[in-house]
Amino acid sequence: MCFTNIVYLCDMTRYFSVADHCFFIKGEDNLPLWNAIDNYLPFQTEPEDCLFGLELFTDWVEYDKTAVYFQNGTDEEQRLDLYSVPEGWLVEMAPRKDMEICAKMLFSRDFSSGKVYLKGNLAQQRFALDNSAMVLFAFATASLGTLEMHASVVSNSGKAYLFIAKSGTGKSTHSRLWIENVPGSKLVNDDNPVIRVAEDGSVKVYGSPWSGKTPCYRNVCFPAGALVRINRAPENRIHRLPLLQAYASVAASCSGFRAEKSVADGLHATLSAVVSKVPCYILDCLPDAQAAIICSDNVRDN
Repeated sequence: MCFTNIVYLCDMTRYFSVADHCFFIKGEDNLPLWNAIDNYLPFQTEPEDCLFGLELFTDWVEYDKTAVYFQNGTDEEQRLDLYSVPEGWLVEMAPRKDMEICAKMLFSRDFSSGKVYLKGNLAQQRFALDNSAMVLFAFATASLGTLEMHASVVSNSGKAYLFIAKSGTGKSTHSRLWIENVPGSKLVNDDNPVIRVAEDGSVKVYGSPWSGKTPCYRNVCFPAGALVRINRAPENRIHRLPLLQAYASVAASCSGFRAEKSVADGLHATLSAVVSKVPCYILDCLPDAQAAIICSDNVRDN
């Protein structure tokens, strides 16, 4: 992985650390977007060597491109289209699939740098920055023992418990039920926490600047207690998954670019380490208090 020495340029360049991975965001000093990204402030750090950097531009560019991946989903879900271009990789994005593209991100083949071209209103520009940073973070850290998860996570008794599921199934609801019914529970992140395997093999969970519709941007770290996949069901029951099923369950909820071998290999190694260390469960449940109590009673005992 290519690390880059960055020269600090007044307040035009800002540095951040997520899960102990450093990156920078650079743009014109008078860019209105700077005043709309308070979610990054808890993660701001001093200038240092960075894993990757993002530069922001308000002009518009066109590229000769070859389609690689189109995100499936309903019109209400976001649009992220991936292309291969001679200069590297290109992501075109919009807040909804039925909207016109509002931003493009060009990033290098080694994931060490990205250029984000913005248009649209301030909300669309923030969407573009957040998604560009999340995408490049996921790709750049995949070979470094790191997983960017689509999950809601709470802390309790010094450990983090991650709830994963298909969109709309109830991850956020289950976190809320823990907070309301399991004493000592606190929300860590509601959409995009980060898991990292340390050099000693321990697995830690980190907050991030990206938390979906819930503003929860906590720069915190906890040992991983359990991963729980949520399924809607007419009654509450929970069981622990064997290793192969646990791998498949967690893999379905982590971000990555499996078309690139180095990323795919990194994801596989990290997933294997995580599921061998952290117990994984299936929770079939109703959206009620008893579901949270049954879940906590089982996963915290481990």
